[in-house]
Amino acid sequence: MPGSARFLVLDGYPAEHRGPLAANGGTLAGDLYERMLQSCLPGCDVDILFPADADCALPSGQALHDYHGICWTGSSLTIHDEADDRVTRQIEFAKAGYEAAVPMFGSCWAAQMAVTAAGGKCAKNPKGREFGLARKIALNSAGQDHPMFRGKKPVFDGFTSHEDEVAELPEGAVLLASNDFSRVQAVDVSHKGGSFWAVQYHPEYDFNEVASLCRWRREALTKQGNFASLEDADQFIGKMQALHENPASSHLRWQLGVDGDVLDDGIRQEEVRNWIEVKILPRLNG
Repeated sequence: MPGSARFLVLDGYPAEHRGPLAANGGTLAGDLYERMLQSCLPGCDVDILFPADADCALPSGQALHDYHGICWTGSSLTIHDEADDRVTRQIEFAKAGYEAAVPMFGSCWAAQMAVTAAGGKCAKNPKGREFGLARKIALNSAGQDHPMFRGKKPVFDGFTSHEDEVAELPEGAVLLASNDFSRVQAVDVSHKGGSFWAVQYHPEYDFNEVASLCRWRREALTKQGNFASLEDADQFIGKMQALHENPASSHLRWQLGVDGDVLDDGIRQEEVRNWIEVKILPRLNG
């Protein structure tokens, strides 16, 4: 009888940003991923580490191989900042994950990490920050045939918050989905015997998490042009929070232009369940 699946979750936020996120009502990124993994595979074991912290001891050798899967959360860091050791040590660990052939999955920062660790490039998106909802994410032909998107509509919305994007795909990467804001919304990277499925959006988020991020960053988001004023930001926060508390609210669903793509956990997290089915369960049962 196989034991429980073991996941390593890498919370990419540095300590100085985890505090403000929690203070504004947000859930720590690692905890969000643990919650999602437990929902998709009840009874699994999840270890959360904070690789941006200088004192974080990342597993290597057999300790790394003992995990059935590695998950990467979002991050407030800049992936293309080569002078930031909080970034570079995460890239080095992603390279080790590839070489250990432990399947990897993740959101946002993870898509940029998957590409960078395999030799691709990321840069600041000239369109600014995609925030709140990534609209009309469209699967290309490769995405429609890819097991990550089994059961997913060919065009859907997802929660998002990013200003960096994948600029150049490495060898071994397959582009799966795009929208008008970012060409790379989902990617499958094969590198040195390893596999990394990643999406630029956040299947682990809900409306409370977006409202909390907005509370934390409302001034910066307004300066960046996501909102016309702080009052505009506050109205957005209020609607997001209200819809989280009452997801059946038809007028809020209409005003925000949302449906089951983001309101239904089963639809929103289909990619994660597919990754577990295709990449994790065979390792667990083998």
